[in-house]
Amino acid sequence: MATRTSRTNGAAPSLRMQAYENFRQQILQANIRPGQFVSQRELMQLLDMPLGAVRELIPRLEAEGLLRTVPQRGLQIAHVDMRLIKNAFGLRRVLERHAAEQFCATVSDADLEAIEEAHWALVRRAQRDGIDEQLLTDATTVDWGLHDLMIDALDNELISDAYRINSLRVRLIRLEGSTLAPEILLAALREHLWFIQALKARDVQAVIERIDLHITSAQHRVLGLPRPDIPFRLEDHPERLHPTEDSHP
Repeated sequence: MATRTSRTNGAAPSLRMQAYENFRQQILQANIRPGQFVSQRELMQLLDMPLGAVRELIPRLEAEGLLRTVPQRGLQIAHVDMRLIKNAFGLRRVLERHAAEQFCATVSDADLEAIEEAHWALVRRAQRDGIDEQLLTDATTVDWGLHDLMIDALDNELISDAYRINSLRVRLIRLEGSTLAPEILLAALREHLWFIQALKARDVQAVIERIDLHITSAQHRVLGLPRPDIPFRLEDHPERLHPTEDSHP
């Protein structure tokens, strides 16, 4: 964050921040894998940053539980185990339930309509053109974008920071990488659309229940368990699947 104070020695704040952002992008692009061992110099090359910035980055990553130093082995990216899964999804549930409740009260109707249409546009693309890598990338952006938007709407930097750190843990946990997989794309979009439906109705209790189910569904996927079923079918909304020129583009 730009407001953090700088130090008179070591890497400049901009370099430290850039090193962290580069590390984050490597996780998002699935170039860094859970349990992977790397040396400082390998991390320097991977992040395209000077050694000094990488050395200053390591304590922050260790403090955030994203990396640990293993004697005589080097640096190890967070290893996924049941404890990490339980803790990461537990924290996600606490933060997002609170954020969703507040978002329900503050988001405008116009913004909700735009968010909903962005999801339906992805559904229409999938049904019209099939699911390709570009669609998966775009869907991941829309998916996480809604979660990020709700958290940032709280206007609380401490919560936003905690959420983004935890999001990296969650993305490390997902064995298929950080993008949505073809076999779960439409199911994930259905869950989001069902959740958005509750937001549009300003039904706070339904909003909390549906975001909780959505997070449970993501945790089940990681654990290889069935997704919870939801009473929302895409075919029940023909006006969104096949919009006229006078409704939705």
